[in-house]
Amino acid sequence: MDEAQIDTKKIYERRWSILIAVMLGSIMAPIDGSIMNIAMPTLREVFHAPLETVSWVSMAYLLVVSSTLLAFGRLGDIMGYRRIYQTGLFIFTASSAICGFASNISALIAGRVAQAIGGGMLLSMAPAILTAVFPPSDRGKALGMNAMSVAVGLAIGPSLGGFLVSTLGWEYIFFINVPIGMAAFIWAQLVLPRNSVRRNERFDAIGAMLAFSLLFSLLLYINRGSQWGWISLTGVITLGIAVISFIAFILLENRQSEPMLDLSLFKIRLFTAGTVSTLLNFSAQYIMTFLTPFYLAQKGLSPSTAGAVMTAFPAVMLVMSPVSGALSDRLGARGLSTLGAAISAGGIFLMSTLTLDSPIWRIALNLAVFGIGNGLFQSPNNSSVMGSVPRDRLGIASSFLATMRNVGMVMGIAIGGAVFSNLSQYFMTQLNLTGTALQNTAFMYALRIAYMTGMALDILCAVTSAVRGRHNAV
Repeated sequence: MDEAQIDTKKIYERRWSILIAVMLGSIMAPIDGSIMNIAMPTLREVFHAPLETVSWVSMAYLLVVSSTLLAFGRLGDIMGYRRIYQTGLFIFTASSAICGFASNISALIAGRVAQAIGGGMLLSMAPAILTAVFPPSDRGKALGMNAMSVAVGLAIGPSLGGFLVSTLGWEYIFFINVPIGMAAFIWAQLVLPRNSVRRNERFDAIGAMLAFSLLFSLLLYINRGSQWGWISLTGVITLGIAVISFIAFILLENRQSEPMLDLSLFKIRLFTAGTVSTLLNFSAQYIMTFLTPFYLAQKGLSPSTAGAVMTAFPAVMLVMSPVSGALSDRLGARGLSTLGAAISAGGIFLMSTLTLDSPIWRIALNLAVFGIGNGLFQSPNNSSVMGSVPRDRLGIASSFLATMRNVGMVMGIAIGGAVFSNLSQYFMTQLNLTGTALQNTAFMYALRIAYMTGMALDILCAVTSAVRGRHNAV
């Protein structure tokens, strides 16, 4: 048996230890993303900063992590997934400590930018590492368990943030990452395969800058367009930068012998349909998760009760993600992901039938149905996308999948917020009611249509899942 065979055997034997190492890293970024909102009022008081400035603590992280994923994915293919992942763990952990020690709002925002760079490395490499390590027979299960760790992070973020802010102080929403990051770094150092360098290729720096410009300006426009005015001067300039960057990026990548994003991947139906499905699914998901807390507040529920009700969605996903991943290893991805998207559409439809008098158990049940659908969709879809590309393109495939997920999140919040706010104002002027009755009726009419918009996106997701094809390429 030669050295390569011995290394492959050792990697296969410790694949579940590698999964644990990746899950430890994967849980930190979603915790950090979901933990921040609960601390915003406290940060505003501590730093005596206006809300617009404080909002950049969250905005800076979202924009930078989303805009750097593609570049880190390509670097992983060139330099090795272990190296990029380990560097991301170090940067994320160190910058978390820097954020906790920040003495002013500017230093905190700068620390969040550094955190986003580390988070981008982690998010772009995790699926690539697991796809490279796990054989097709176990790949769906592994990706499903990693998706479970992301769901855990999103689920515990708000409640953990509230506890830390109220008991220990805002600094500890960042300090909490330090012991987790150190443990993840040490564990990854012990188990991640060392012979993961791919090819002696040149990194497309100009393509990376154009991709960053495209994603940063596009996400900024989507997120801030309603405040600026979609056709205001600022909005038009920002969107114009995105369009010009996109055209320049496509023209450049088509001419590059070693492109930053290999456009030939989009000729693979599984890859294209799966990434489009991810975009649609997360857009629908974030319409629901963004608007439902407002509905629960309008219903009169306390923040703690509303948080407990909302937990029904990620809690069910925790169970479904590894189960659906294991099933996809046996049954394939197309049927499961299509069924999951259809169930998700049904869950949002059920949410649209609620009234302000609906019992809490019914709301939780509807959210659970939505969680079943999303859990059933995501793991098979991720496994299908990652299994469809050549092994020397796993990094860019992983990062592009993560990019579509983040863009979908931003789109969902923007679409849901725009539909709901505009229709609320419209119904307030059209209904022949006054006082609380007018507010409640206009609120529920607008909420139902916003939910139905999310349902339409999930129906489209089911369609794109159904046409993806049957078999993986690798």
